[in-house]
Amino acid sequence: MLARVVRYVDSIKARDPAPRSRMEILTYPGVWALAYHRVAHRLFRARWYFAARVVNHWSRFLTSIDIHPGATIGHNFFIDHGFTVIGETAEIGDDVTIYQNVTLGGTSPDNGVAGKRHPTISDGAIIGSGAQVLGPIVIGPRARVGANAVVTKSVPEATTVVGIPARPTVVEGGQGGDPRFVPYGTPCRDTFDPQTQRIELLRCELETLRRRLDEVLAEQQDQRDRA
Repeated sequence: MLARVVRYVDSIKARDPAPRSRMEILTYPGVWALAYHRVAHRLFRARWYFAARVVNHWSRFLTSIDIHPGATIGHNFFIDHGFTVIGETAEIGDDVTIYQNVTLGGTSPDNGVAGKRHPTISDGAIIGSGAQVLGPIVIGPRARVGANAVVTKSVPEATTVVGIPARPTVVEGGQGGDPRFVPYGTPCRDTFDPQTQRIELLRCELETLRRRLDEVLAEQQDQRDRA
């Protein structure tokens, strides 16, 4: 048990440059939220729904993170800072990182897939701050969702998506299959300072708009050539 906790804490330290010690990581709200969720999930699976909800509400009060007791979560899950909402039928794989103010939200069963209303986040995925991942979609292994993106369609493996609605984008520095962990969400360039996140987001949006403009101009030119 202790060895498993140490491995979990070390997995967070590898992804977060801020903590100076393992003990510091044990104060993180995301760590406590996950610990409470493990208890609530066991109660939920045992059909002790009210008790599971009590643990869930206590956890939300202490950590400002709301994880439904029914959500399934794998190993080494890290919520950085908090203010995150995870729905009942969400499924989260191993080594997933989620930043603050993220919602793994659901859709109405008559619009989505019956019984499965929330997303599946595959191993090694990163969800940037403020992102909304909605519906019974799949975020592929090692995929990255940019900050403030709204994702309503599945994302392939090792793909980066940004924008509203979220679309695939090419990130400088070989983002696609690069196994390195890039902290603070998904930048447009290799070096990224979290203090300038808003500028970085605007840069992402500008590059996306430029690519879209190039596509539209190419389509218009193609139509003129055929005419």
